[in-house]
Amino acid sequence: MKGVQFLIDDEGERKTVTIDLSIHGELWEDFFDAAIAKERQDEPREPLEEVRRKVLGN
Repeated sequence: MKGVQFLIDDEGERKTVTIDLSIHGELWEDFFDAAIAKERQDEPREPLEEVRRKVLGN
């Protein structure tokens, strides 16, 4: 794929990827958003109404 390069270790395993952001900037944003969502999937959540009360002060 143009604009994507892999660093491969001595065993032939892909270890690092380099993405040309001028070509794949939107792809990177999607990947990064998905990684953050996965990282936070087990964090406690607050109901929307509770967040609204905190933000709006009601």
